[in-house]
Amino acid sequence: MKIFVTGCNGQLGRAINQQYQGDSDVTFVNTDVSDLDITKVDDVMEAVKAERPDVIVNCAAHTAVDACETDWDNAYKINAIGPRNLSLAANEVKAKLVHVSTDYVFDGNASKPYTEFDSTNPQGAYGKTKLAGEEFVKAFADRYFIVRTAWLYGDGKNFVKTMLRLAETHPEVKVVEDQVGSPTSTKELAAAIAYLIPTDNYGVFHGTCEGVCSWADFTEEIYALKGLSTKVNHITAAEFGAAAPRPAYSVLENYMLKLTTDYKFADWHDAIAEYLKE
Repeated sequence: MKIFVTGCNGQLGRAINQQYQGDSDVTFVNTDVSDLDITKVDDVMEAVKAERPDVIVNCAAHTAVDACETDWDNAYKINAIGPRNLSLAANEVKAKLVHVSTDYVFDGNASKPYTEFDSTNPQGAYGKTKLAGEEFVKAFADRYFIVRTAWLYGDGKNFVKTMLRLAETHPEVKVVEDQVGSPTSTKELAAAIAYLIPTDNYGVFHGTCEGVCSWADFTEEIYALKGLSTKVNHITAAEFGAAAPRPAYSVLENYMLKLTTDYKFADWHDAIAEYLKE
């Protein structure tokens, strides 16, 4: 099996490679923005036709949520036009497409976990452009898995590392308490993607670790596991004052996985403990 990865240097791109490490039956074509501009349809078509992969895994995205608010054109190009181009190219070589999406396609006003059947209602540029990407994939790709995830951390720049770095120089930190979700390790997400790839179980899936917490709760768990005494002061999202709106309630129910498979994600407590140990 040949897997073509976009955004290979990001957290999930690295985790996908790690997932298949030592598997002699899998070869990778790893691309990042310096190798392939997914916003240019001719370049994408040429690269995919040259390699003829069995699977394309799209980990490329404009994920700087605040920056997207002032950079709509680029956000649409990367988050919407890119997936469209990859869908067209996937069809050309009869490859499966795995497209990674986000909890930001919802408004965050729910009081129970979002399933794949709930109505989307993105509030900011990031969510709107990611939803447009999903719609292109549905419209153009013949065989696709859209996997929405949230609160992702892995090998690369992430919330966990930021909080550990702050603890080195600050006896106290301020962390938002009125946004809740399910912290998800890239290792868990990559394993779920690897589970789906050999199947014909196409469609939209939610893929997050089990359980719910706030950013402040998550930080306290990180510090407890590392034996740190840094105090976590709980603040509101309004006090934090981010430029772009964030969903207050980001909990995704892995409903389609539960309906159609026996696959189960780890609890977020277990996943972060394993990540910090590694």
